[in-house]
Amino acid sequence: MDRSSLTGITAAAGMLILASAAFAQMPGGRPGSGMGQSTLPPSDPQDMTSPASTEKSDVAAKKAFKAAMKSLNRAKELDAAGAREANSDKKAKAVDEYAQALDQFTEALSNKSDMVEAWSNVGYVHLRLGAFAEAVDDYNHALALKPDLYEATMYRGVAYLALDRLADAKTAYLELFDHARSMADQLMGAMQKWLNDHKADPRGMRPADIASFEKWLLERDGIAKSPPGN
Repeated sequence: MDRSSLTGITAAAGMLILASAAFAQMPGGRPGSGMGQSTLPPSDPQDMTSPASTEKSDVAAKKAFKAAMKSLNRAKELDAAGAREANSDKKAKAVDEYAQALDQFTEALSNKSDMVEAWSNVGYVHLRLGAFAEAVDDYNHALALKPDLYEATMYRGVAYLALDRLADAKTAYLELFDHARSMADQLMGAMQKWLNDHKADPRGMRPADIASFEKWLLERDGIAKSPPGN
């Protein structure tokens, strides 16, 4: 997905950036693109690449990652300011910065495909751009490399919600509840927002499924608020 293919995303930026409230609380080489499947080659422990070549790739990866983080941080600042001030120009600039970060993270991963921080951050970028299936794929890569990266588990849960994959979102919550309660609480906030939004507009979801999810959330909320040992 090169920059020209981002036109559709940019055109829909206004709608996509409205998803910010839920966050308050590679075919062609781009990570996560192509129906949620990456074509970046997996790292091969028997790769016969020379040490000098590997070192050069590592240096290139680190340089691209550093640049990507600068772009990502600028995007976050513009994103927050755009939401706070209801400023459409800043929101549009945030989308441009996210797109640049995506290109730079892609470069980092093309040089070092097992860079877990890059996979996790590119997942976040896809999430902010509304590319939810791609975000799930990116977080799958990150968690395959580092299973206890609970921030990735939480944000993948948010992406599951955006895709109406409620069973997967529940599984993410339960894992976080056992291992990272603060992350579980953030995901619960996103779940509550999903529920409120879909009660107002089902968006194709069956009423029975929405009601069942609401019941589950009430049960889990009660468990979360129960004193330890009860």
